[in-house]
Amino acid sequence: MDIRFAEASDRDRVVALLRESHEAAGFTFPFQAAYADGLFQQHLASDKACILVAGDPAQGVLMACAFEHPFGAGRIAKETVWYVTPAARGRGAIKMLDAYETWARSVGCVSAGMASLVTNDVSGLYKRRGYSAVETHFMKPL
Repeated sequence: MDIRFAEASDRDRVVALLRESHEAAGFTFPFQAAYADGLFQQHLASDKACILVAGDPAQGVLMACAFEHPFGAGRIAKETVWYVTPAARGRGAIKMLDAYETWARSVGCVSAGMASLVTNDVSGLYKRRGYSAVETHFMKPL
């Protein structure tokens, strides 16, 4: 599966993947296509962000941003969302991580971060790739 940077013409497919991701995560709040489109547009326009897609048409998307760590640890990359359709998982997903890490290095990042949802825990994959847990986040509905 080929991995490439998304183009404006990938918008509709990426928004559809973001909808699938939302459903797969089991979020209790409704999916908002306009918000997903805005997220796509923001990442596409920023020189400090990337959108990687796998396949044609896209069967996976990985969006990320690079920024200066708030405690002075240098520039870091942080995944915004990563989703690969179940039928396309496997080596294609690993190639997406490779491309993400290559992009992060290319924009001067000293580390790259990934997240794992409780509803889809892929921490084992991350550990095999050399990632280590650094924080656990908790959320409470208000």
